[in-house]
Amino acid sequence: MPTSIIRDQVEHLVRDEHAQLVEVLPLDEYQDEHLPGAINIPLKTLVAATTRQLDPQRPVIVYCHDYQ
Repeated sequence: MPTSIIRDQVEHLVRDEHAQLVEVLPLDEYQDEHLPGAINIPLKTLVAATTRQLDPQRPVIVYCHDYQ
């Protein structure tokens, strides 16, 4: 279930629980700027098949680095 979190929680999850960061912007925008260690799965392609690369035993943080 989606849950909003703040920056401190993101840092904790990545550092202590090895959370996986998923950036959902299109590839060209992901290449311009993304969080270190984030993988790119564009929102329009976010389906079961494209998420198979994720470890189901680790938390997943999905975000969109959008300046708007």
